[in-house]
Amino acid sequence: MSGEDDSSGWQLTESDPGVFTELLKTLGVPLVVDDLYSLDSAFLADFQPIHAFIFLFKWVSSPPEPMAGSFDPDFPGFFAHQVVNNACATLAVMNAIGNIPGLPMGQQLTELLSFTTGMDPNTRGMVLTSADWLREAHNALSPPQAISLDGLGLPKQAEDAYHFIVYMPYMGSVYEFDGLKSFPVRHGAYDEKQGWVEKARGIIEDRIGTYPPGALDFNLLAIREDPLPRLQNQLAELQTAGNESEAAHVMVKLSEENAKRERWAFENSLRRHNYLGLIHSLLLTLAKTGRLDAAKVGAKKALDERIAKRKEKGESMDED
Repeated sequence: MSGEDDSSGWQLTESDPGVFTELLKTLGVPLVVDDLYSLDSAFLADFQPIHAFIFLFKWVSSPPEPMAGSFDPDFPGFFAHQVVNNACATLAVMNAIGNIPGLPMGQQLTELLSFTTGMDPNTRGMVLTSADWLREAHNALSPPQAISLDGLGLPKQAEDAYHFIVYMPYMGSVYEFDGLKSFPVRHGAYDEKQGWVEKARGIIEDRIGTYPPGALDFNLLAIREDPLPRLQNQLAELQTAGNESEAAHVMVKLSEENAKRERWAFENSLRRHNYLGLIHSLLLTLAKTGRLDAAKVGAKKALDERIAKRKEKGESMDED
């Protein structure tokens, strides 16, 4: 679960495909993560093969029993509990890739997963979150806050907590891996012809249906095969065969994928940057030119207007 202060050293992670893909790259796993904006079969077909869904939702206190499916206390695969706050994104990734047979991965990850073999979920979670290198990989794209307001006596407002879980196939059934649950949740066997994605789609749609109409308290990501090698091979084969029309179509897809990777790399570089020096320089320049007081007045006015609008909607917002 994310959204609470924690002294464990694990920081909040964005639900962003570029962040998750960078994490997989650091772990030596040749997969990518993509945003999904629809559960339509035709839309999902463009992302196949999909190994797992990562589902983000606003966490609310709920009964210990699963909403659907049933606990599998004898689950023979990989499952780790979340034992510290803010680690749920990486724990979700670990619970997913730990159950993909034959998946290539880096040496550190291979050794870590091997070391946890035979451990119960809680001990396994403690071992994972105690691995300094894994925590550093998790925190790499969520740097610490440069400015802390602790100790200033400012009013605090409880923030919504969000949680990542996983849906994926394992031994002919669709499973749900939630690090806050006692055991993996088995949702039953899926039809081999239709595939596991079709069954998982219904499970996720039912879960989304429990939210109020129009709610935006969730997000869905897909862990899938990296399409770049496949597209590059297709392009080479089509060009060799002289099929220029199909080759042009593949080139468009390849260009779109490369552009997406460039965007991810740029956004991740911004996440790694410390803007404290820039902020200090801007404030210093405003003060030297006599515009700092006016900027403060303008910012205060904008904040008051923002608070007023939220109050009109019945929302609470403490002035901070």
